[in-house]
Amino acid sequence: MSDSARSVLVLGATGLVGKEILRQLLADPTVSSVVALTRRPIDGVRDGKLRTEVVDLEKLSDHASLFSVDQIFCALGTTIKQAGSQEAFRRVDHDIPLAAATLGAREGVKDFVLVSALGASAQSRVFYNRVKGELEDALRTLGFRSLIIARPSLLVGEREKPRLGELIGARLGWLVPGKYKPVRAARVAAALVDAARRAEPGMHIIESDEIQRVPLEH
Repeated sequence: MSDSARSVLVLGATGLVGKEILRQLLADPTVSSVVALTRRPIDGVRDGKLRTEVVDLEKLSDHASLFSVDQIFCALGTTIKQAGSQEAFRRVDHDIPLAAATLGAREGVKDFVLVSALGASAQSRVFYNRVKGELEDALRTLGFRSLIIARPSLLVGEREKPRLGELIGARLGWLVPGKYKPVRAARVAAALVDAARRAEPGMHIIESDEIQRVPLEH
């Protein structure tokens, strides 16, 4: 993609990676406008490029006009424990992102950018990874010019509600080999924002070990 201004929609902008994606997009001069669809208001973010819409994410079709953008970033995600059941988890991590992507494709969105997970595969025996993989496979069928997917390992960053596995991973990450090492949320965001700026045609998977090498601003 050239450096012409892009309009972007972000889902999950209040989450760990989503907040970093939003921050980096707002600082990117090649982005002209950002629409953030959230369940609750975003505190402390004021920018002339940003439009925040508090919506029911399970009724995205009521807001189809907001999907007339160039790119969609999706950083929605939960855990089975937080969601309360496998069914509720699947709604957040599969059904809502797929609904957003389908709306976007219908409205002419060129590129879809997703935060997935290490080990995502529709053939996985692990429910979490299987749902992530099924979403990836479904997105491939929608005909986006560029489909960009990051598959990070355990995330490191400041959540409002810390996750036990991530806290343990952050403390013991030096013991973990290669691509399984915890990865900073800011690096995941940087990898995706950079890839979306280039928006090379086709499907692009950014694995966790590649994310680890992404430079961060100081």
